[in-house]
Amino acid sequence: MAALPPANAPIKPQVAVRILGIGASAGGLAPLEEFLARIPPHSHMAYVVVQHLDPTHRALLPELLQRVTPMSVRQATHGMPIEPDCVYVIPPNTELSVVDGLLNLAKPMEPRGMRLPINVLFSSLARAQGENAIGVVLSGMGSDGTLGLQAIKAVGGLTAVQQPDTAQFDAMPRSAIAANCADIIAPPGDLPARILTCLAQAPTPAASGELSAEPGAEPEPELESTPLNRILRLLQQRTRHDFSLYKPSSLHRRMQRRMAVHEIATLTLYADFLQRNPQEIDLLFKEVLIGVTSFFRDAPVWQYLADITLPELLARQHREPHLRAWVVGCSTGEEAYSLAMIFTEALDKLPRPHDFTLQIFASDLSPDAIATARRGHYPADISSSVSAERLARFFSVHGDGYQINRDIRDLVLFAQQDVVLDPPFTRLDLISCRNLLIYFDQSLQRKLIPLFHYSLRAGGVLLLGSSETVGRYTQLFAPIQSKLRLYLRQDNAQSRDIRLPVKSFPPLTWIAKELPVSPSHSSSHTKDNLQAAADQVLLQVYAPAAVVVNDEGDIVYISGRTGKYLEPAAGKANWNFHAMVREGLRTPIASALRQAANQSEPTHLQGLQVQLPGGATQSVDITVQALREPTALRGMKMIVFRDITPIHVSPANKHKSKTATQHTHATELQQYQDEIQTLREQNRASREELQSANEELQSTNEELQSTNEELTTSKEEMQSMNEELQTINAEMQTKLDDLALAQSDMKNLLNSIEIAILFLDQNLNVRRYTDRASKIINIRESDIGRPLSDLTTSLLYPELNDDALTTLSTLAFSEKQILATDGRWFTVRIMPYRRLDNVIDGVVITLVDITATKELEQALRKDLNS
Repeated sequence: MAALPPANAPIKPQVAVRILGIGASAGGLAPLEEFLARIPPHSHMAYVVVQHLDPTHRALLPELLQRVTPMSVRQATHGMPIEPDCVYVIPPNTELSVVDGLLNLAKPMEPRGMRLPINVLFSSLARAQGENAIGVVLSGMGSDGTLGLQAIKAVGGLTAVQQPDTAQFDAMPRSAIAANCADIIAPPGDLPARILTCLAQAPTPAASGELSAEPGAEPEPELESTPLNRILRLLQQRTRHDFSLYKPSSLHRRMQRRMAVHEIATLTLYADFLQRNPQEIDLLFKEVLIGVTSFFRDAPVWQYLADITLPELLARQHREPHLRAWVVGCSTGEEAYSLAMIFTEALDKLPRPHDFTLQIFASDLSPDAIATARRGHYPADISSSVSAERLARFFSVHGDGYQINRDIRDLVLFAQQDVVLDPPFTRLDLISCRNLLIYFDQSLQRKLIPLFHYSLRAGGVLLLGSSETVGRYTQLFAPIQSKLRLYLRQDNAQSRDIRLPVKSFPPLTWIAKELPVSPSHSSSHTKDNLQAAADQVLLQVYAPAAVVVNDEGDIVYISGRTGKYLEPAAGKANWNFHAMVREGLRTPIASALRQAANQSEPTHLQGLQVQLPGGATQSVDITVQALREPTALRGMKMIVFRDITPIHVSPANKHKSKTATQHTHATELQQYQDEIQTLREQNRASREELQSANEELQSTNEELQSTNEELTTSKEEMQSMNEELQTINAEMQTKLDDLALAQSDMKNLLNSIEIAILFLDQNLNVRRYTDRASKIINIRESDIGRPLSDLTTSLLYPELNDDALTTLSTLAFSEKQILATDGRWFTVRIMPYRRLDNVIDGVVITLVDITATKELEQALRKDLNS
């Protein structure tokens, strides 16, 4: 099974020849030929072709491809050196990879139907050539090649995919495009020119993203053109993220993909297009973000973390038991969950009891990637990188994939974050920043390494990608394992000359969302209307205090004096009723508002006690009414306050007053208990409904899962059968071509010997003839299949058909000398037609002109007689 590049891959490949890997299934012969036919003969690259082949049949692919390209096409052998301007083809029943500049062949480990040879080749190219690697996926069934392209993309290489609508089988191209790992998407005939154009435009890579170790001032980034500057400014204005310190080669590839979608030829035109279409800026932003990851990528790194690094962190006595880790550029979360899983496994090896915990902060720039990571649902093909034991322990089968378990999910906190602009996480024990720095230029890399030193605790560990190092900052980090890119924070580092980018962090800001208060406007005609003025006085003086609120509880109208019941909240002005209502009224009124929304009758609250500013209390009755008329007030609610006149209690009636107060309290208590009981009943009913719905959904899900498993099995069987049929079809097509060539050779041979030959089948119908025969027997192309007896000849040989039947039945040769009507003599030989499998399948009639011989014979006889 294909694996992503291991951590001990070299930073700078030493392979002299740049290698382009091509992957296609058995049905991908036509696009392969079209692709190779468009490659210039002196491109100074080598081409390695991997095709899904039938392991039981001899491969004809090298001979077929040699017809379309002037380059040398060879079948790969183990240990074969790789030369430029050559094409190397995988043999049947093998896996082909590139190791140290040589071709390496191995027997497949997986059973037939589960082999992914294209992933094997692409992953080896990523290890061997780093950002010089190139992978191309053409027509094919399944998803082979997707993981390999992700490996190439992770190290900064170039990836290309055939445009799906031009492919006879589009599953492989669509899988690669869906995984967002295709830099170029085009028809197979256009791919070579597009690839060579990208290689010509790309600047010389600086050691695959390795940080420069040369001291000196940090150079200012130099972008290639003014259109690129405009595009980056538009991106920053729209998304706030600055991509000016990204590598120009990576930016160009992302932009070229979007330009190809809109058929835009130049960056200037694309910058104008972005200016007019802000939504395209959002799409370009998603395109620029490269999310390539997988579970336990670079297996030796994770093995070392599990066996050495994490146990050492846990064994440090002076450290607090709560470990903190930060996964920078987490993409869709596989790396963070991998760390959580090996930490859980490390805890299992500790003696019980212990109080160690781990908090993992996982951040990425892409909101879509963070949303996927938070869901924790991954496709079924993660079984290629996650062991069966870990799948059983840390995942549960969910639909057509796997769902991460809750105990692992709770260890990780995902956040959208720009590592360049946003404040970093601090007091960390471990930072994992893998294959992110390779997309940044050196000036940004030199800022981030000191930032990681600042974020780590004493003795913290930094983990980088296979093509990244700390560069010149050896005083900040000491290597633990250089090949695995593991570094230990140096606590005594002299960092006075190191400039941390903390000054770039923006302050934490927020925007208070408040309801604007519209000033009241008194209309002039009200003053002139006596009735309206009187009504206004009556409402303000004698009507009870009331307020009208909207659905959010914001006050839209106040009538009368409400100071006893409402009080402005401290702080910025807030006209929300729930914030202003006095203590003692808030909870009952809130409940009444909810109740009034579902009924037409008003809701009454009686005998509520409100605390007045002087310390006294006031009893008040409250009515809450949902308003449905007029239309302007529809959906709002009116709250009316009515004071209960205080009763002056005489000393003789003190006992009755006390009894009344106790009665009031009992009434309130009963009211609260009724409300609690109502809420409990509603909660119970909701739980029962949810339980019923959940059971129905679970049952439906099980049925769908069973159906999906059956369909998946059928699909795999059909796919395997289709691959074999495609292989056989390709070979049969080749044999047909060879047969057509043999027929042409035979026809030219027969016509060149100038002998009249007529081939008949078992029914003495015409099967084939030579041009010479058509001058003796009246026959033409349309007579193929006609009986011999229907044809006329210039021969004086009426027994021709009978003699042919005799030869066919007795298998005896017949040879006669026959005179023609024009005076010519012919030797007519009739013999059986014997196939290669020794079966008689007709007769062959040959006619040899012996006129000259007859004339000589007659002359000799005449001389003898005379």
